[in-house]
Amino acid sequence: MLRSPLIVLAALLPALLTGPAAQAAACEEPAVERFGPASVTGAIVGAAVHEGHAYVVTRGLKPPVLADVDLATRKVVRTVTLPDGPAAGEPEGAWATAVSGGKIYVGTYPVPDLYRFDPATGAVEHLRSFGRNGGFVWSLAAAPDGTLYAGTYPDGRVREYVPATGAVRDFGVLAQGERYVRAVAADAAHVYAGLLDKAKLVRIDRADGTVRELASGPAGIGAVAVHGDRVLAASGNVLIDVRTDGTDQRRVTLDGGTIDMLTTAGDGTVYATSRPDGAVHRYRAADAAFTKIAEPPSRGDETRRLHLLDENTLLGFAGSGGMWWLDLRTGRSEFADLIEAGLPSGPERPQSMLLVPGRAVYVGGHFSMEVRDLRTGQKRRFRMPGEPKDLVRRGNKIYAAIYPSGQIVSVDLRTDEVRAVGYLGHGQQRPWDIEYDPVTDKLVVATAPLGARLNGALSVVDPDTGRIDVYEGVIPDQSLMSLSVDPRGRVVYLGGDVLGGGGTPPVRTTASVAAFDLVARKVLWQVDPVPGHRTFQDVKAHGGLLYGVYKRNSGTWIAMDLATRQVVRQGTLSGYGELTTHRGRVFTSTFFGGGNAYELGAEAKLLATGLGDEWYTNPQLHFEPGSWRAWALAGRDLARIRLDPRCPPLTVTPSAG
Repeated sequence: MLRSPLIVLAALLPALLTGPAAQAAACEEPAVERFGPASVTGAIVGAAVHEGHAYVVTRGLKPPVLADVDLATRKVVRTVTLPDGPAAGEPEGAWATAVSGGKIYVGTYPVPDLYRFDPATGAVEHLRSFGRNGGFVWSLAAAPDGTLYAGTYPDGRVREYVPATGAVRDFGVLAQGERYVRAVAADAAHVYAGLLDKAKLVRIDRADGTVRELASGPAGIGAVAVHGDRVLAASGNVLIDVRTDGTDQRRVTLDGGTIDMLTTAGDGTVYATSRPDGAVHRYRAADAAFTKIAEPPSRGDETRRLHLLDENTLLGFAGSGGMWWLDLRTGRSEFADLIEAGLPSGPERPQSMLLVPGRAVYVGGHFSMEVRDLRTGQKRRFRMPGEPKDLVRRGNKIYAAIYPSGQIVSVDLRTDEVRAVGYLGHGQQRPWDIEYDPVTDKLVVATAPLGARLNGALSVVDPDTGRIDVYEGVIPDQSLMSLSVDPRGRVVYLGGDVLGGGGTPPVRTTASVAAFDLVARKVLWQVDPVPGHRTFQDVKAHGGLLYGVYKRNSGTWIAMDLATRQVVRQGTLSGYGELTTHRGRVFTSTFFGGGNAYELGAEAKLLATGLGDEWYTNPQLHFEPGSWRAWALAGRDLARIRLDPRCPPLTVTPSAG
């Protein structure tokens, strides 16, 4: 019996649509769609004041911008960029600023270089490099004679720079194992350095370089000021007030927070801001405690610098990108957004990302969240109380793990309302991973401690009541970099890091993985999969296997059988990043080698390269359901990228912009 040609075509059509021709057509579709900068910022780090002007340095922009703000008009009147120096790497900001001889000096990161800006001519000079790519000039201070002192990371040193001659002197190791000289101050005879890891206040003799410990504190020294014959140092929630010769030490505790930044008035009065709230406090030598004098001028913000404009006005610089003026008589403050004042904004390196399918893509930045509405194509931005290191969805809310406060906050998907859930506490201020377990209806958070400690924690958070149970040392002598809730719920798998918070020697040589029962609240087992590999960047449970990517061992990845706890697959990637599962497969995106994406199976299959290395934390992929398209970064742009394992590897080209 003859069939109609239409009937025959109808019978063949499904095969034609799913066969090689259709697959080739799918692989020819636009492979990369760009949607502009993923996260835009006006955040600042360093700040200085000179002759009626403030000078602030942006955070995260390449190249960094130094902006001149007229304090009378509260407007940005001039901007310059800091040129790239000769060392490898590019500056992205500058924590350290100081004024000497009428010029502004700036110390940058992640290349630890020193620059000079002349307000009279507008000229910018690169002066010196104090190390290689990956380093910071954390702090900078000028002595009365104009000599500059820089505190650096990761070598934990203080260096002297003489502006008139360009001469440099290195004072050597201040404390064995120290990485951060977080704060410096100087007078005619000495330099005072605050050490973060070892929590010590030390004095350096400017003449002969002799180093003497003046005091030690309960936490890293984050701010130092000198007034007359006394040195003030902030150590967690304790203010150390000591004579410059180390005698007559006094200690005052700030209740309900930690000391963020401080400055002194002519009469010796100390003004300080607190974390995490951002409130303003006062301390005088005869006082037994701090006195809170003002509500936060910029709530939940970090304070980059405090400066007394006159006896009644305190000027503050907010890390999120603002300045505030506080009337010390009334406690009233005024805030100015620096972008609105004329500071150029630009794309920053994102912290985190989350796809709400069919609705929006959320990108965590520095003290901000950017949202691309998938229904309208519109973008919006709202403030966050810090850096959202990771995001997870539960119902109509997103939950964010925040650094540096160690706070968990919720974001309402319908209104963008940000609400506090609670603080992790226990010194666990570096959250790296957050997931949701639907069986117990709890959030789980993996953290590292802040400072020279080894033990991180698993925190179990009730999102309804705000109750937080913190299990420190759940993997002994290791912090937690990652976790993965079992697809069936109840059990969470943990990935460790023997380096802990850094700054103290590790006591173990191999990173562990552990299984934790969220109902019984106990560790079920712990193993060390690959000897000598010290840090898990990410772990993900899938199909009876626990996949893992190591951070510090040339991109090693593994798959471990959860039943036998034996490694059954192992290979090498270009770097490290975050794992994700989609349509029954495991994928990862990594730093280095141009920025790559892989499918992990019997081996690592390269799917794309050229994504760039512009994530601040872990490179991530967020697949659309039922599709091979994933939201990710292409450079610093938000992008949707075809990652079809059936297609040839994709090369992402740099943006024309």
